[in-house]
Amino acid sequence: MPILEDKVKKQLRSELSKLTEEVKLIFFTQEIECQFCQQTHQLLEEVSSLSDKVKLIIYNFVLNKDEAEKYGIDKIPATVVEGKVDYGIRFYGIPAGYEFSALIGSITDVSRGVTDLSDQGKKTIATLSQPVHIQVFTNPTCPYCPLAVRMAHKLAIESGLIRADMIEAVEFPHLIQKYHISGVPKVVINEKVEFIGALPEEAFVAQVMESQKLQKGGSL
Repeated sequence: MPILEDKVKKQLRSELSKLTEEVKLIFFTQEIECQFCQQTHQLLEEVSSLSDKVKLIIYNFVLNKDEAEKYGIDKIPATVVEGKVDYGIRFYGIPAGYEFSALIGSITDVSRGVTDLSDQGKKTIATLSQPVHIQVFTNPTCPYCPLAVRMAHKLAIESGLIRADMIEAVEFPHLIQKYHISGVPKVVINEKVEFIGALPEEAFVAQVMESQKLQKGGSL
């Protein structure tokens, strides 16, 4: 049974027809002991079938260890959205509900290789000197989560030092406990800066820069 309704597929086909460059959806899966892998696989197949510029590549998380290590994949289901280069965009868990829009938005941005971040935002993150890892914890029923995910992914596209993960929190309960997640979207940057909510660009970038300062040994 299809996941996407015909009306949604029609809209997506029109939207994806505007892609300029090929996008790879690199999916890491394991059918055993992975509750949402099959559903995620089906969703990605349906999306990729709507455009000849979206290519689905599937790896077994256990058997294809070299590929998992190459992309830094440590949990499944995991999806890498890759364009001409690997921009560091990751989806952990099924991007369903509101999060589906974040997937499509990231596919579009990756195809173009540019985002709509402000010139000031781009200028600020261009000063980064150390790697930044952004984790955005979400759930499918959160209407504000896609905003936080999209912002993190846009930053990753604009900076080769940033990797940004969407993590569907319910699918990874050990991370809920580790990061004391009581609300979403919760954003964790370099294990040092945390906040809840979908901050506007300027405030989000400021948090990224704050994590960089702390990484260098600065203080609040």
